[in-house]
Amino acid sequence: MKLILRFLKPHWKLFVITILLIILDVAGALYIPTLVAEMMNEGTSKSTLNDLLATGGQIVIASIISGVGAILGGYTCSLLSSKIGKDLRDAIYEKSLKLSMYDFKQFGTASITTRTISDITNIQFAFMSFIQMVLPVPAIFIISCTLSFRLDVVVGFMLIAVLIIVMLVAFCIMRIASPVFRRLQKLLDRMSTVLIENITGVRVVRAFNKQASEQKRLDIAFTDYANTSIKANRMFANLDGLSFFSINVFVVLIYWFSGGRIAAGYFQLGDITALIEYALLALFYLMMAQMVILTLPRALECCHRVQDVLDHSPEIIDLVSEDKDINLENDDEVLKFNNVYFRFSDAEEDTLSNLNFTCRRGETTAIIGGTGSGKSTVASLILRFHDVTEGTVYLNNKDIRQMKQHSLREHISYIQQKAWLFSGTIAENLCYGKPNATDSELKHALEIAQASDFVNSLPEGIGAYVAQGGVNFSGGQRQRLSIARALVKKPELYIFDDSFSALDFKTDASLRKALESETKDSAVLIIAQRVSTIRNANQIVVLNEGKMVGLGTHEELMESCKVYKEIVNSQTKEVKEV
Repeated sequence: MKLILRFLKPHWKLFVITILLIILDVAGALYIPTLVAEMMNEGTSKSTLNDLLATGGQIVIASIISGVGAILGGYTCSLLSSKIGKDLRDAIYEKSLKLSMYDFKQFGTASITTRTISDITNIQFAFMSFIQMVLPVPAIFIISCTLSFRLDVVVGFMLIAVLIIVMLVAFCIMRIASPVFRRLQKLLDRMSTVLIENITGVRVVRAFNKQASEQKRLDIAFTDYANTSIKANRMFANLDGLSFFSINVFVVLIYWFSGGRIAAGYFQLGDITALIEYALLALFYLMMAQMVILTLPRALECCHRVQDVLDHSPEIIDLVSEDKDINLENDDEVLKFNNVYFRFSDAEEDTLSNLNFTCRRGETTAIIGGTGSGKSTVASLILRFHDVTEGTVYLNNKDIRQMKQHSLREHISYIQQKAWLFSGTIAENLCYGKPNATDSELKHALEIAQASDFVNSLPEGIGAYVAQGGVNFSGGQRQRLSIARALVKKPELYIFDDSFSALDFKTDASLRKALESETKDSAVLIIAQRVSTIRNANQIVVLNEGKMVGLGTHEELMESCKVYKEIVNSQTKEVKEV
């Protein structure tokens, strides 16, 4: 409820207008049976034609008012629901951008997607239905019962009794339905997870001939969701049947009871019509309210799930409200690790221990080590995807924790191990770090990244279409485009996280040679597996099980670092020449 009130507050004027229009619709709907009863009673008495026409005119006016209120009320309610849904999705998206990688893993990609799309859709539907079908119910009950009591006390008590019975049944079913809908949302998360895994990893599934087992896994997820949905829908059906049964029983009782009352002179024919219309209207709204109320447990569970994301405290936060000016051009030491330790929140041991090295302007620093030695984690610490456990990471002699994340990342170009491109054009992807880049800048970056040949061979050139993830390009082409995207930005620090792994040796060598002149005013940090990629670096950091076991040039490490020598030996047979 707090979540809805929070996002309803900016749209309170539209909410008030919607409520007023719904009240207009309800008032007109309740006034019409009274006028119809009056016309029927006039028809059985000695009323003039003018009286009948006047009452008929009032019915027409009341119908028009009720219809206009219903149409405009439905429109404003849909508009309000859409605005709240938009604000909720924007809020979840903005919050997801603030979550660290560890935070994001706690929820999972499938769950975040489900919360953003399905959960908010359920909230929108429940909110709109609640305003249109539940909020008017108390007013309709009070007015209907009051008007019924005015006509006959016994009939009034009969109407109240039926309403109470139906409400009790609805309450019992709602109590049973709550856990079912909670389980339904969890099963939807599970179904989304399995489906995304199978669609994303379809090549692996086919390569290992696991279609049958994956189909079985999907069938289990789909079947569990289907069975739970059927159970929930049966509750709807039972409540629906009980509500219609109650309405029909009440109508029969009214006809049976009213026959004697008319003969005794207590009733007129129009009064019976009015009583039935009051009862049908009240019971209809009650029935609709029951159906909406049955969806509320699911909507409330969706609200809790969305609230969990919005209320989650990010692991990484800005510790300062604004950055002071940073002199980047005159500072030779661009990046510095000072006694840095790092441990994941759910880990028992440090992932990185006692890192000490400096990246200087105009120099290339390389990091190499075995699989799982913590190389990519170093890049994550620099970008503040994680925060150090102990020690300090400096950017131009300033603790990066004392900088806003946006400002920190403005000074860095990061080329990750898995090259990712967004759907659009090549030009749009290259402008990702610098939106106002010119075509000449883009072409220059492509040339340095050794990507100009294949881009120029495309009919549209830099305007060529890029599919989601860049799947219409090869791995090497994606890596070169990612490198070009980083070069367009012209930052103070380049981080190449195993970004040359998909390139052949010739292209790798040409690219590194071209980068030397392009990055002479910046610091370069290369994280690599291949010794050939980092052999000519000004300094090489060797990691082993998260510890820094070597620092120096290639020649120095070959003499002093056993781990580095083993890595070199594993990659080449010409040990003596190396």
